[in-house]
Amino acid sequence: MGTYAGEVPLPQVLGSVSRSEDFDHRFRPRRRTARYESVLARFRAGDAPPPVEVVRLGQLYFVSDGHHRVAAAREQGWTHIPANVRRICSVAYVCSCVSAADLPAKAAERRFLEEVPLPEPVRRDLWLDRPADWSRLADSALAWGFRRQRDGEAADVDAHSLASTWWVEEVAPAVDRIRENAPTDLVDVQLYITELARRDGVAELRWPTSHCCPDHTRQS
Repeated sequence: MGTYAGEVPLPQVLGSVSRSEDFDHRFRPRRRTARYESVLARFRAGDAPPPVEVVRLGQLYFVSDGHHRVAAAREQGWTHIPANVRRICSVAYVCSCVSAADLPAKAAERRFLEEVPLPEPVRRDLWLDRPADWSRLADSALAWGFRRQRDGEAADVDAHSLASTWWVEEVAPAVDRIRENAPTDLVDVQLYITELARRDGVAELRWPTSHCCPDHTRQS
């Protein structure tokens, strides 16, 4: 996590930290209030606005303070706006190249990690493009855990320990078996989801698209 000052591209400001119901998907105010008209008048008069406060998630920005300034800047055709930027990572670590198109998959990843709370070193190398793959992965992990508990092997184990054991005893060995013939730029979870498809009897198997960040760099 860190904070810096600079200009942020307005097309990448996609939402609000706390006031999403007040603005549409283009960050236009849903109601033309007197406050907004006052801010807009200052923009039209050429007054330089103070920096807005935004949170950065990958390549996307979410406003925590300065909603009317962002909306007015967009209405006036600005392409960038001064901002104080706070960089964070999500529950499921955010790749530095994540874009709006990745949001459904990242939301699915977050839901997966709520059900299967893997340790941080494993989370850093997770990447799947399709929300359905995250659901399949969760179903596999939960079914594995159920069988362990049914057989009395994990009756008193908490969710975090069970998730770690699933990764070490189920995922890692499967990945090791297929790694030799797999594309070298795929991360472990991408190989394992392909193994699940094979187990499910999918007629035509294809390797997933490689990780979007070749160096696997994640924001912190």
